[in-house]
Amino acid sequence: MPRTPLVLVHGNPESAAVWGPLIGELDRADAVVLSPPGFGVPAPRGFAPSATAYRDWLADQLELFREPVDLVGHDWGGIHVASLAMSRPDLVRSWASDALGVFAPDYRWHPRAQVWQQEGLGEASVQEFWGGDLTQRLAVTSALGMTGRPAERVAAGMDPEMGRAVLALLRSARQPAMAEAGQLLPDAAARPGLALIALDDVERASGTVVQHEWAARRSGARIAHLEGVGHWWPEESPAPVAEALQAFWAELPDVDRRSAVRA
Repeated sequence: MPRTPLVLVHGNPESAAVWGPLIGELDRADAVVLSPPGFGVPAPRGFAPSATAYRDWLADQLELFREPVDLVGHDWGGIHVASLAMSRPDLVRSWASDALGVFAPDYRWHPRAQVWQQEGLGEASVQEFWGGDLTQRLAVTSALGMTGRPAERVAAGMDPEMGRAVLALLRSARQPAMAEAGQLLPDAAARPGLALIALDDVERASGTVVQHEWAARRSGARIAHLEGVGHWWPEESPAPVAEALQAFWAELPDVDRRSAVRA
């Protein structure tokens, strides 16, 4: 019996290369990696980065599949995935996100994001992060906690276009935008969801464990508490996540896209 298509969506400041280790752990050479415009791929002419624009972009991409997919997102990709699950559950058989905490009503953006959300200061920070040569970008990825080949792959994909996309995206997501979006979390329960909670994510960029758990309950998602897993798990610790995903998928029924209500 054919497997349900697997679609992976990465975040910031990543490119499609981050998914290689997880794809290997899952033994899913057929997985489809979607790169949000500006993040490892050029943005189409006229594309204006925002939280809703990326949600709609993802819906357009999933419309091209002939059946609902298993959708997995990391970092901002996890936000896009959850937003899609709230608005277009007919496009997925299941969804999994490691970023549900951002939808909690008391979530506050992490300090770096708060800088990007400010005029002037944000532009200066982006120039520091994305404006240098490869050696300077490697220093940035090292400061973010990445090491070895993963850091090199991420640094190679960082460019000024990504920096500009980050500014526009984060500014579209200033609070109360995410808290308001979180009011629709119950709509995501139309399809089975999985909250991936990386317990070793020291910066808690996507929220505290309590915030993740709150959002998971609101969306009807199952919870996977991932011991020994940090923020950059697609590259650094994919095995526990692969195990959690496989256990989740093993219990899912097949679905017909027409059986979900289009929001």
